[in-house]
Amino acid sequence: MKIAQIISLLEEFAPLDLQEKWDNSGIQVGDVTQNVRGILLCLDVTEEVIDEALEMDCNLIVSHHPLLFKPLQSLTGKTYIERGVIKACKNDLVVYSAHTNLDNVVGGVNFRLAEKIGLLDVQPLNLEGAGVVGQLPAEEDEESFLQRIKSIFQLQSLKHSPFTGRKIREVALCGGSGAFLIKDVIAYGADVFLTGEAKYNDYYDVENRILLAVLGHYESELCTKELFFDIISKKIPNFAIYFSNANANPVNYM
Repeated sequence: MKIAQIISLLEEFAPLDLQEKWDNSGIQVGDVTQNVRGILLCLDVTEEVIDEALEMDCNLIVSHHPLLFKPLQSLTGKTYIERGVIKACKNDLVVYSAHTNLDNVVGGVNFRLAEKIGLLDVQPLNLEGAGVVGQLPAEEDEESFLQRIKSIFQLQSLKHSPFTGRKIREVALCGGSGAFLIKDVIAYGADVFLTGEAKYNDYYDVENRILLAVLGHYESELCTKELFFDIISKKIPNFAIYFSNANANPVNYM
């Protein structure tokens, strides 16, 4: 089977035209006409992930975050991105990324997060596809809900705005950097908004209208590896697909 056929499966699920204008989803590096030997799934493409792919004889890396966001001005190996491109090219690796197209598609990242939380009647938050909303099966108090979220995602810490004193039933969420959706979430009337990143002032700006809870960018998108696995394995069962163990959160906690 050709690598191009694997990429077609991914793009059938999450078409590239769903990505944001600033994004760079798609083929990052490599010749997709070669036969696929193995697939390594990751969140970020680092030098360690590329080494892991080589050790496991995987010639296709599928990531959520693109290796290349901006055009390269040089290719000398002075940055981890340049070194990654060089190493991938030298070893005939293909690197493919599905980023905001995987976020925005129905059934994508945010729907997977909603499934983990146990939301019902999950719908896109807006027409652009960013973020989703859904309902809990029963009301939960704010502290109990956040403790459950912390457990589900195995979080070392969970940042949140002051408690509002209201019960949680309507939940909005967006993996990654979703704070730009706060106004939409408030307009919708959700009780809580879960996302991966928010700025300091965002905790003020919610003004007790919603509970804002921030999981961490990495933590909110780690499920993308599971999503990639499901997309591919449902079409091609018993194929050599691996989750990267070298892919680690670049944010450390003390």
